[in-house]
Amino acid sequence: MLVLINCFFAFSQELNCNIIVNSDQIEQTNQQVFKTLERALNDYVNKTRWTNREYTVNERINCNMLITVTSFDNNNRFDATLQIQSNRPVFNSTYETPVFNYQDKQFSFNYLEFEPLFYNSNTFESNLVSVITYYIYIILGIDADTFALNGGTDYFNQARSIVNLAQGSGYLGWRQIDGNRTRWELIDNLLSNTFSEYRQAMYEYHRLGLDLMAEDTQDAKENISKSIKLLGKLNNKRPNSFVLQTFFDAKADEIKSIFSDGPKVDIRSLKSILEKIAPLHASNWSDIKY
Repeated sequence: MLVLINCFFAFSQELNCNIIVNSDQIEQTNQQVFKTLERALNDYVNKTRWTNREYTVNERINCNMLITVTSFDNNNRFDATLQIQSNRPVFNSTYETPVFNYQDKQFSFNYLEFEPLFYNSNTFESNLVSVITYYIYIILGIDADTFALNGGTDYFNQARSIVNLAQGSGYLGWRQIDGNRTRWELIDNLLSNTFSEYRQAMYEYHRLGLDLMAEDTQDAKENISKSIKLLGKLNNKRPNSFVLQTFFDAKADEIKSIFSDGPKVDIRSLKSILEKIAPLHASNWSDIKY
């Protein structure tokens, strides 16, 4: 009986997250601390219950985190970058669509080998745990938004609570004044009514677009085109916003693929919008032919 119970809970977690700690830039003979950290983070993320939902194995969110350590000292301080990427399955297909792809360059933390990783929702205790937990809730929220309009609000509120607790920690990335593309700015965009078109577009692009592709490709492509036009509307209000950057960093290759063949839609106006709101991906848009 115990075996059955343990198996159930082993598969009830929400995430299937692969975390890698890359220490190639560190000239240190003993690499064990980095391997220990990697194991501890994988256990923390994948064995913690983050929601009250029950997830089957097939429903678990596939994601990746790459921590590239750029410096490490004898005081157990790490400076690093953190690359986060998550996917979402598409209905009636074996395809997984990327929904979030971002690199956080303001990631420093203290970690003593073998120390337990524990998140306290009432106080700030560890920048390592706070940053990782913040992005877990971002991943959960964005994933939920692709299945239901504004479905990720509760998870985003959890991420905002982490930001609020971390404001006085002294670590970079938690405050508005810490520069562009901070954790503060990302959650502010996600929860602000000013950027509501982003969340609507995420829902329409995935649920009314990709998920219908096998059933009605023409209609699905029209809906995806409409969702991109929503982002054009957002860009008119807030050019070069954080959420627009993250959207196209994840989606540029996919959008090119969707509109490069199959049933035709109004490509001319769509390309004009894409070139305006995501000029960094101009090479993708030039491959889309009228």
